[in-house]
Amino acid sequence: MFPEYREKITRLKAEDPHFAKLFHSHNDLDQEIKNMEAGITPASHDAIEALKRQKLQLKDDLYEILRKKDGCCGGCGG
Repeated sequence: MFPEYREKITRLKAEDPHFAKLFHSHNDLDQEIKNMEAGITPASHDAIEALKRQKLQLKDDLYEILRKKDGCCGGCGG
């Protein structure tokens, strides 16, 4: 996830508790979804889709933090 921000992610996970919490929540959801899709954890299609939406929101939140810490508001598209 976001290879262009690899160093920044490592730093933020150590320095920013909120970022670290979001990052770990994203990874936990990712594993939970994989387990559901593999049939390891039983779940309905709707439950999986709901978790995917939560995961996407977390990813958007993480990206927003990364962009702000990068000195960019994200509004210019550049």
